[in-house]
Amino acid sequence: MRLDKFLKVSRLIKRRTVANDVCDSARVFVNNNPAKPSKQLKVGDIISIEYKNLIKTYRVLIVPTGNVAINVANTLYEEIDK
Repeated sequence: MRLDKFLKVSRLIKRRTVANDVCDSARVFVNNNPAKPSKQLKVGDIISIEYKNLIKTYRVLIVPTGNVAINVANTLYEEIDK
């Protein structure tokens, strides 16, 4: 699944267009490398998102094939404390 789609489906970012913009501005990293929206994710990848003054890091646990229910979205990843 594409990075921008995963960010939307997992509800880490609310809209896919916003996910595209954040990726294009080099504020999303996959395995410590700047990632484009089209980056294909796999289980075990580490996603870091730079917010205004904070960096959140997540590990991909499940890569869904399509949209998921809102109550399942938070099971797609786990937050990593840094």
